[in-house]
Amino acid sequence: MILTRGARITGALLCALLALIVAGWLARDVAAVDEPADLVRYWGAHSDVRLSAVPTTSANDVALLVVYLVAAFAALRSAVAATALVATGAVTLAMRLPGLWNIGDSAMNARFTDDLRARALICTFAALAAGIALLVTAGAGRREPRDSTESTPTRPGRGAGVTAFLLLGASGALVIAWDIRQVVRDPGLLPDWYVGGDAFFQALIDPPPGWSDMLIALLCLYAAASALLRAVHARPFGLIAAGLLLTGGAAGVSRAVHYKMLDHFADLPVEDRLVVLTWVSEVIVGAVVLIVLARRGTAEAPPRPHQGYGQGYGYPRPGVFGPPPPSQPPPGW
Repeated sequence: MILTRGARITGALLCALLALIVAGWLARDVAAVDEPADLVRYWGAHSDVRLSAVPTTSANDVALLVVYLVAAFAALRSAVAATALVATGAVTLAMRLPGLWNIGDSAMNARFTDDLRARALICTFAALAAGIALLVTAGAGRREPRDSTESTPTRPGRGAGVTAFLLLGASGALVIAWDIRQVVRDPGLLPDWYVGGDAFFQALIDPPPGWSDMLIALLCLYAAASALLRAVHARPFGLIAAGLLLTGGAAGVSRAVHYKMLDHFADLPVEDRLVVLTWVSEVIVGAVVLIVLARRGTAEAPPRPHQGYGQGYGYPRPGVFGPPPPSQPPPGW
């Protein structure tokens, strides 16, 4: 299945709209703080950074901006445009859904003005509507290729599929393990860890930390299983999962460098060492999977026309319907 031209243009416009929404909030944060470098350190989870204004975004929003821009290009040019729109729409819905109940929460009331919260809620509804529209566009705009010259969706190669399966599967399981450890160590975090509340600070337009972790973990596991089966949708979902992993790992490594955790790695407690190693592994896994899945995969074979045999000029010709030649040629055949 491929997308019609109208569906491609519609999908690209919807991705551009989502990118514009995220870019607007990122620009607001850059303009609100005194030093943009401090905002970058905040995205890197530096707890000692002091900002002149409370940010409304996180590092995930930077990753989403890249996802939307790449998806807009893929919608216009890529053979996997339909699955790219599905993956982008699904991730948008999952990331923005908690905003429906978090933006108006009492914790947000204390940190952000009414005007900011009203704008954030409008943008959340717009993002959710665009995410649904992407799913509808990808489903309604599909058609069969007319001939073998049209580009058909590509699947990851065998080596790429196995590599993505192993790396994304292990990373997804690791994220879930750390999330379980977080909850077991402090059961009082529930339910704020997953649905939001006063226990944790989160950016205005972003989901709670536990919700974000589970989303990344499920994306990794789903993309890993899809890559093992060499499904068409494995590449878009795997690339988004790898991008989010790389972003989180880069933020963690930045924090480790800032607090000299790498310099004193041998002196850290065992659990802190494992945390640092997890951040490093996320960077490596994200980078490797991006490289592996970004390469063009194997194209699906176009449907072969029915072959028949007919009679013409005294010889059977494939592709021409008609009765088969006689088993015993008559005189003068």
